[in-house]
Amino acid sequence: MKWRSLEESSPEADIRPLREIFAERKELIAKYVPAETQAIHARAITGLKQQRVAANILPVGSKIPEFRMQDHDGKTVSSSDLLSKGRLVLCFIRGRWCPFCVGQMEAMNLVLPEIERSGATLAAISPQTVQQSFFMRDQHKLRFPLLSDAGNNVARQFGLTYRVPDEQRAVYQRAFVNLPFVNGDASWELPIPATCIIDRDCTVLYASANEDYTERPEPEEIVRFLANQSGA
Repeated sequence: MKWRSLEESSPEADIRPLREIFAERKELIAKYVPAETQAIHARAITGLKQQRVAANILPVGSKIPEFRMQDHDGKTVSSSDLLSKGRLVLCFIRGRWCPFCVGQMEAMNLVLPEIERSGATLAAISPQTVQQSFFMRDQHKLRFPLLSDAGNNVARQFGLTYRVPDEQRAVYQRAFVNLPFVNGDASWELPIPATCIIDRDCTVLYASANEDYTERPEPEEIVRFLANQSGA
């Protein structure tokens, strides 16, 4: 099947597979980020894996909780609104400050026409404020809603939240990643990255979560799953 055709992409769009884009970003991090800082991030990921946070995600076959959030324009959007149009692809991301979240959102943006042709809708959820979601959508020319999950209330119901470890928090503060400002609360809580596909009756059809924020499902995998569900 076709994926990320040049006709559907802007001249500046990076049409490589997401794994290649991420591999390049990891190489740059390895080259330019101090080793001690890389070790702190690695320990944070290891800690989350030891806690098996990803295993807490709502499993396939379960029903998602109803939710209401504000989108990037401050408009209130409910889960029933999104599901009224068909199946829903939900991406939980950390925020616009995370280069891996940005890369994933740009990649998902490129396959949006194929998602919509399968009868599905795409939306992303993060704890960042409405203003930050607006900036992210505008800067990266995203064509789907970015929903602000104040206090990580929805992410918590999906089993995805954790508190940033103190040593990693110090790294973020030195790098001017001010989560209390970006998210509008002082919890220093984030969701692990996750992608879910929800059927119109609120049933989870697909669920992928990873404690390692540098690993995300390929957009091609999501498109293929939707196509198979549609009998394409």
